[in-house]
Amino acid sequence: MHARRERPDLDTYFMRIAQLVGTRSTCLHRQVGAVIVRGKQIVSTGYNGAAAGHPHCLEIGCARDNVPSGRNMELCRAAHAEQNAINFAARYGIAIEGASLYCNVFPCSACAKSIINAGIVRVVYEVDYPDPLAKQVLSLIEVRQWQREEGDDQP
Repeated sequence: MHARRERPDLDTYFMRIAQLVGTRSTCLHRQVGAVIVRGKQIVSTGYNGAAAGHPHCLEIGCARDNVPSGRNMELCRAAHAEQNAINFAARYGIAIEGASLYCNVFPCSACAKSIINAGIVRVVYEVDYPDPLAKQVLSLIEVRQWQREEGDDQP
């Protein structure tokens, strides 16, 4: 007889995948991953990094190294994980209306607007990000902060 083991719930499963996707980030400051799910199936992923074909911050350094956190975001070469996941789906004709988005960091206000406009109806995140406008924009859909189980040291 096999020992009984617990399967992770779907939010935990997809959040762990988002965390793994974030390890591909080319940003020197944040490793953010996003996973878009429809009908319990992953349809798109994204991580933060420079636009396709452009040099990564890992290679040439961060343009914002001497800029205070949260200021002059337009100087950043990276597209956010959420933007990349949404853009990938659009590029390949993948429908994401009615989908859920899993992201290891709460979306910024620009990403929140993209999430709403893409028709995503649920966001699950782990780490909070202090952006009142993003919280207001996302108030129209279901938003849930995912909590690690006590003793959970998996990524």
